[in-house]
Amino acid sequence: MGGKPCRIPDAVLFDLDGTLLDTAGDLVAALNTILDEDGRPPMPLDTFRPWVSQGGLTLVSMAYGLPRESEEAQALWQRYLAAYESDISRHSCLFDGLEGILAGLESGSRPWGIVTNKPTYLTDRLLRELGMRDRPACMVCSDTAPRSKPWPDPVLLACEIMEVPPERALMVGDDERDVASARAAGADAVVAAWGYIRPDDDPATWGASAILPRPAALRSWVG
Repeated sequence: MGGKPCRIPDAVLFDLDGTLLDTAGDLVAALNTILDEDGRPPMPLDTFRPWVSQGGLTLVSMAYGLPRESEEAQALWQRYLAAYESDISRHSCLFDGLEGILAGLESGSRPWGIVTNKPTYLTDRLLRELGMRDRPACMVCSDTAPRSKPWPDPVLLACEIMEVPPERALMVGDDERDVASARAAGADAVVAAWGYIRPDDDPATWGASAILPRPAALRSWVG
């Protein structure tokens, strides 16, 4: 499902984990840090990689076999966040092929931004450590808008900040909530199939305009 754009967008919005940045190594490393502290064996990256976009609470719940809503899982999640914050960028990097996409947008004076369900303090720290904090025209996080993805609020806020009508923006993401948020806001959306797609996911049912297998395929969508 490659699809072709009806028109080139005036602005591009990227989900962060699993779309713009490959952060799985650091997210799973944080999980293994607390597992080691508790005398438990580490979890393999390949097993947990498809799940990291679901957040640290999901990873902790899976690794410890606990309900997400349990007090124990919530306490472990706080330890996980502390471990992640302390070593947030050791393995994280842009996905191959995206630097050229971003540079092309910047050279054409078209804004690009980040819309993520990661909290601001972690997003800001990660981008600063990677030397990217000043590049996006906006950074909308889980605690920035009144409601996070899949609600339309973060996409609408990002478009407002960039002074671009939602119908002239393109959202790129690796989760159904990215597409849902964009569509609800009136923006176009494509799936980053190079990201963290779970085995039981079916991106063809998400309502995106295209499913892109690799970052290079995004070039025809952004011009």
